[in-house]
Amino acid sequence: MSHSSQTPPPIEDLAQQVTDRKQDHIDAVLNDPLVERNAQGFDTIKLLHRALPECDFSSIDTSTHFLDKRIQFPFLISSMTGGASQNLGSINRHLAEAAEACNVPMAVGSQRAMIIDKTAQKSFDIRPFAPNIPLIANLGAVQLNYGFGEDEARRAIDCLQADALYLHLNPLQEVVQPEGDTNFANLAEKIHSLAEKIDIPIILKEVGSGLSPQDIELGIAAGIKYFDLAGRGGTSWSRIEAHRSDNDLGILFQDWGLTAVESLQLSAPYQEKAQFIASGGIRNGIDMIKAVIMGGRLCGVAAPLLTPAQESTDKVVTKIEQFKQEFQTAQFLLGAANTEALHLNTALISPL
Repeated sequence: MSHSSQTPPPIEDLAQQVTDRKQDHIDAVLNDPLVERNAQGFDTIKLLHRALPECDFSSIDTSTHFLDKRIQFPFLISSMTGGASQNLGSINRHLAEAAEACNVPMAVGSQRAMIIDKTAQKSFDIRPFAPNIPLIANLGAVQLNYGFGEDEARRAIDCLQADALYLHLNPLQEVVQPEGDTNFANLAEKIHSLAEKIDIPIILKEVGSGLSPQDIELGIAAGIKYFDLAGRGGTSWSRIEAHRSDNDLGILFQDWGLTAVESLQLSAPYQEKAQFIASGGIRNGIDMIKAVIMGGRLCGVAAPLLTPAQESTDKVVTKIEQFKQEFQTAQFLLGAANTEALHLNTALISPL
């Protein structure tokens, strides 16, 4: 395993390496069914069905607010991709157009690609396709230890005219990745410094191993008020990187970490200090309902949208509308007239 503490490659080689890696990631998600772990824990939670829901299905209010904008339901198109190749740009365009049509927020994949390679910026220039919805820019937090700072953050934000910035935390992925950046020392201090310099919220996000209470406490102390828990049990980035490695480390650690359900349970003491996005294996509207009941303000979904996004905007819209119908049906069957009646309402969980 080689890591980037060694002499970095020339910038042209690094740019091609990043684009190739993005394509490798997509190929792994599409071609290896075991990348989907199907073990997020939502099936362990049983909800109390209401035979007399005392509300009109057609009047159910699924809407909520995120980053000062009203959205159709608590659904977030979570980070997927972006890079110099044309297909990566078309995926993001289809996602952005669908997000706008469905009035839901969208986050892009890591924008390190466009910092290294200017030709990759076009794939992230999606605000023209989504003029009204919340958009979230995205950089790896670890890059703050590898020369990134306020300037790079502002480039990422300005490209999207973003409403917030993801700083993603992916220590497992970086260790398994052959060319990974693994110096995570003193990052909380650098995150705090960056948060003081930019005027939109930073959202700390794991990528599939969950956030612990210690992580949340470090984030809150650094001035962070938004967290994407991104638990294990959905897409395994450790397994994805194993496809690009010459050893089995990524397979051994493919189920490492906290599930989305466990991270939500552990976030309970911090609900008054921060807002939490639930993600990591959310695959239908019932999973979404359970996540909101357990404290998620939004539910991030990525893998189920990847195949539709390769095809067309309409296919993505159809998939999002399916999630909406499922979410609204579950909400109705719990007798919850609006989403506020769901959030942290553990009385909706069956004690049996």
